[in-house]
Amino acid sequence: MSLTGLFLILFLIIHLIGNLQLLANDGGEAFNTYAYFMTTNPLIKTVSYGLYFFILLHSFQGIILWLKNRAARSSKYAVQKVQSTWASRNMVMLGILIFAFLCIHMGDFWFKMKFTDQLDVVTYAGMDYGVKDLFTRVDVAYQELWIVIIYLIGMIALAFHLAHGFQSAFQTLGWNHTKYNGLIKTVGWIFAIILPIGFAIIPIVMYLQ
Repeated sequence: MSLTGLFLILFLIIHLIGNLQLLANDGGEAFNTYAYFMTTNPLIKTVSYGLYFFILLHSFQGIILWLKNRAARSSKYAVQKVQSTWASRNMVMLGILIFAFLCIHMGDFWFKMKFTDQLDVVTYAGMDYGVKDLFTRVDVAYQELWIVIIYLIGMIALAFHLAHGFQSAFQTLGWNHTKYNGLIKTVGWIFAIILPIGFAIIPIVMYLQ
């Protein structure tokens, strides 16, 4: 859980950098060329299969651990000695929300990009080949308020999930220490705030425009 979780955080950083090109105000050229590179580069394509596997592994591991914890404890603790956060008590629920969001997200964009001919092909200056116009599909989707709301809900769930998951991963791996636990917690909160806000800004700005 810890290793796959940290890997997925790294992916989120890279994914956000790429997605911010949606706001480049160049008619989609930067984002479409980025999307073309990500879906045609042999190395990136190989890594992406590992990413899909890690997403599924992380999800199933979380559910299995939750079921094992429930089975090991037939009744709630009579005394709660350790104060836990809301996020730590609801990691499975947050994970399910994020997984459902991913299914919607990948079905609306990734699947149509990879496996359908629903997207137009465009050619930009200096290019002797065409690329799929994923930008227009994203732009059309983000004109729907209900889609924007779904994305915001997904990002709120991601924020709480990261707030607990990042520091929990270091504790599970034995990488925590009283000298730098404060730093780990601070970095975890930075990820939990900046990453979801960065992703959320994109549909909000495109909807308002």
